Amino acid sequence: MKNKLVGSLFLAVLLLLFAKPILAAPVLDSDHDGLNDALELKFKTDPKNPDSDGDGFKDGEEVDWDYNPLSTTTVKLPQRIEINLKKQRLYYFVGGVQWKEFKVSTGKAKMPTPKGQFKIRNKITKAWSKDYQLWMPYWLGLTSKIGIHQLPIWPNGYQENAKHLGIPVSHGCIRLGLKEAPYLFARVVTGVSVKIY
Repeated sequence: MKNKLVGSLFLAVLLLLFAKPILAAPVLDSDHDGLNDALELKFKTDPKNPDSDGDGFKDGEEVDWDYNPLSTTTVKLPQRIEINLKKQRLYYFVGGVQWKEFKVSTGKAKMPTPKGQFKIRNKITKAWSKDYQLWMPYWLGLTSKIGIHQLPIWPNGYQENAKHLGIPVSHGCIRLGLKEAPYLFARVVTGVSVKIY
């Protein structure tokens, strides 16, 4: 028994010393512009030139703010949002390309998030829910009572725990994290299409 244990330990040490770690392939951004080379192909930008249109802004910065990286004018790319209830994920698309993916918390079983096609109706920096007596920062309204917003804040200052993201526990709204909600709020405009499935 003792020899088997020593042999197992010896084998474990050898594996630690000589085994090559399995690493994911690095994401290549040849021109360091914030768009990896795979996204450069999708946006038809030059993977060897960080500023494909020569307007002084890196391609990745332009896409991040929904501007066309191939135009020196302020042409905006179309935006859209998709929310996958089963996966508890929000997908943000710019110019038809998935740009960001965020973990969300949607409606619990007794108060499910409605499925269907919606549009961003309004934007409110700090909306108040009369029904639930709480603040909903960075509100992107889909209906009069359902929207996308940051983790809610109660009047005593307590903010919903980020550990709830990825779990359907809301009253029907789509809750985003502390960094993700202001990011999306700053970029998305009213009228943007939101598909919930």
